[in-house]
Amino acid sequence: MRKYLKPWAIFLCLSLSASLMAACGSKNAGEGGQAPKTAEKVHKEGFPIVDQPITLSVFAPDVGSAKWDTMQVFKDMEKLSNIKLTFQTVPVDSFDTKKNLIFASGDLPDIFYAASLTPAEQVTYGSQGTLVPLEKLIDEYAPHIKKLLDENPEVRKSITTPDGHIYALPYVDKGAVWYKSPLYYNGSFLKKLGVNKLPETPDELYDYLKRVKTEDPNGNGKADEIPLTSTKLKDIRVQMLGFWGIYDEVYYADKQGKVHYTPQEEGYKEYLSFLNRLWADNLLDHETFSQTDEQKKAKGKNNQVALFNDWLPYFMLGGEPNTDNPVMSPLKTGFPDSPVAAKSSGISKNGTFAISGTNSAPEATMRWVDYQYDYEGSTLFNQGPENLLWKYKDKENHVKEWLPVPDGGDRENYRGKITPNYGITTPGVSLPEVSKGLRSDIDEWVDKENQEKIIPYAKVPYPNVFLTEAEQTEVTSLLSDLNNYVEQMEAKFVTGQEPLSGWDKYKAQVKKMGSDRIVEIYQAAYDRWDQQGSE
Repeated sequence: MRKYLKPWAIFLCLSLSASLMAACGSKNAGEGGQAPKTAEKVHKEGFPIVDQPITLSVFAPDVGSAKWDTMQVFKDMEKLSNIKLTFQTVPVDSFDTKKNLIFASGDLPDIFYAASLTPAEQVTYGSQGTLVPLEKLIDEYAPHIKKLLDENPEVRKSITTPDGHIYALPYVDKGAVWYKSPLYYNGSFLKKLGVNKLPETPDELYDYLKRVKTEDPNGNGKADEIPLTSTKLKDIRVQMLGFWGIYDEVYYADKQGKVHYTPQEEGYKEYLSFLNRLWADNLLDHETFSQTDEQKKAKGKNNQVALFNDWLPYFMLGGEPNTDNPVMSPLKTGFPDSPVAAKSSGISKNGTFAISGTNSAPEATMRWVDYQYDYEGSTLFNQGPENLLWKYKDKENHVKEWLPVPDGGDRENYRGKITPNYGITTPGVSLPEVSKGLRSDIDEWVDKENQEKIIPYAKVPYPNVFLTEAEQTEVTSLLSDLNNYVEQMEAKFVTGQEPLSGWDKYKAQVKKMGSDRIVEIYQAAYDRWDQQGSE
């Protein structure tokens, strides 16, 4: 979600000369917030969008499922809109590198699609005129996006840069709960050990994990059980910090709007102490800091792991989807403001769509993307065209049912051949009626687990905000050193290489490296965000 979309360690490595190239090399780029001339006769409602066909170029990431110009969704959109798209796609792994080169060259596409434009990129290239400001286009040509922003002012605030402009559009899922995927218990272990009441405190969890280690719950006669496993703690850190009232691993705003730098909080020290206790008694996998995610999953599929993180339990344990492996509730510690859980902001990804300053038809382009923020367009891009993978069971109430996969293969793999909404985050909105009738039992079970165990404790750790260019530069420099130092010291504290008696010395070093300045910058950004719309 981060997920989340906060101004995460923003990468500002393009040189000044490259930035100038982007600004100067963008032929016909908008200047001073002015968009270039558009195609003639753009209809503000209905289809086609333009009477005379136009062609627009798109730059986007590719997951390798199919060539975008063969996807049925785009063929249908061309018929509806009279807008033909040409595509320059780049493999996901090298997309950011190619994106930087494109910005530096000034040879811009008309549209950046699913482009994960960072806050830094939006601020930098928006202020240069390389990206077109969108707010006026939204007001006049995007009724669905305008309605979404009017009804969700926190979304509007989160996509508005410090200069007052919107340069990119998000993907919005107001029903999203997870900020990071949850921890699950291995249900077969719970059953074998006769556990009817899940742990509610760290001490109770410790006692349960100790039983896993000594009572052979996988029943193979070997002491090969791994009570808790992880990959460098990155998959369990946020969830466990919540036991001690902390919402995120780097910085967060508490319920009163006060910003904290997590690695210097007392709750973080308690988190380290608990993990060190697990490590010392061999209850935390001793390959945590060396194994890959694939190696971790292999242990799960071998039925060795009692407590683990993944998006769904069967991703880790193998087998068919089932509801036998319960979500872990945040544990109670008595620590101030605890327990808590980090919640998604609902903006699953900002920067998914932008219009370049060289685009000759920004109004038509905005009309085109606005369709993805409505029920019909969201359905088309998420599920594919009607009567291909699905059909209506009750059209009036949006109830659908699956059809057999045309090629007889896996439904998700086939979906990746007909729509770009596969493996990347595209512009649009998640609407419950889009998947009505198509949801599985596991989907319904996850919703129930979330309602009971996560939502009562959940809050967004920190809103999606923009930093000024000066703030971004300073934060990037400070966090680069801080993150490396904190990561190294976390491993040392957990494994006992550094005793917790060294906490005060560690905390002093963190402050010396600029942690309090991080708090100042993000507090100022939070306050600016909070005050938007109230002035």
